[in-house]
Amino acid sequence: MEEIKITEISGIGIGQVENKNAATGCTVFVCPEGMRAGLDVRGGGPAARDSQLLNPFMAAQFVHAIVLGGGSAFGLDAAGGAMKYLEERDIGFDVGITKVPLVVQSDLFDLTVGDCRVRPDASMAYEAAKKALDAPNYQDGNYGAGCGATVGKIAGMETCMKTGIGSYAVQIGELQVGAVVALNALGDIYDWKTGKKVAGLLTEDKKDFRSTDEMMRASTDVKENKFVDNTTLGVIITNASFAKSELCKIAGMGHDGFARAIRPVHTSADGDSIYAVSVGDVPADQDLVGALAADVICEAILRAVNAAESAYGFPAARDL
Repeated sequence: MEEIKITEISGIGIGQVENKNAATGCTVFVCPEGMRAGLDVRGGGPAARDSQLLNPFMAAQFVHAIVLGGGSAFGLDAAGGAMKYLEERDIGFDVGITKVPLVVQSDLFDLTVGDCRVRPDASMAYEAAKKALDAPNYQDGNYGAGCGATVGKIAGMETCMKTGIGSYAVQIGELQVGAVVALNALGDIYDWKTGKKVAGLLTEDKKDFRSTDEMMRASTDVKENKFVDNTTLGVIITNASFAKSELCKIAGMGHDGFARAIRPVHTSADGDSIYAVSVGDVPADQDLVGALAADVICEAILRAVNAAESAYGFPAARDL
């Protein structure tokens, strides 16, 4: 098994646009021919558009783009911009009088980081879709959907840390499996191999870590207004050939990676969601790809921590 770049998986382009002043952005994945896709949502507070397309009982067998964005539910308008650009490029499901691009979207909450009145919109996703097709520009760090991402927020924004978007991919023979994660969790982040905490809730002097788990256990009282400025989003990409139902299972196995690296995870204050997409025809075992998916998710989370730069008053791991 060897490490490859996420951009080495062919058949899909990734474009990113961000507004660094407002601390928000979007990351768009485009497959002109259509990609088989599944989705598994484990967090209690998701913000999504057209996610039911990926239900195995629904008729659509392909989607043409996935949008990951900031802005929480406000940012869900962005998918319309991606649809507009794809329609201009004659990409989509042929309905006779035009082609309808099938675009799904999930958003994270970054409104408390920069300017809450600026969110990803149709024009931003239009530009990101254009980049995905014409000049793919994916990179890890404070970019795209990761521009305003933070973690460790159980005590509020004053003692959280800056993260971003990260990626990791591997190849075994012809098989390629990779993941992109926009890391924006309520909980703390751990290196899945060593168990060492690498990001999360800081002490009040911001010189060391506190434990989110321990803070939650300190009181069993019901918290009516839990801090909800969260949601970690992932996209698993493989060149293996799978149907939508199989990809839903692979996306579910990918959540094992979230659980290894984020504690706590899948809370009511997170909207944790993972897409899994197939962009090739390589024959492969579903359970092998699912197990690899969990691994690359873990590593993508670490890359999102390590590639992030301190911004908006929030320290990143590299600067602690």
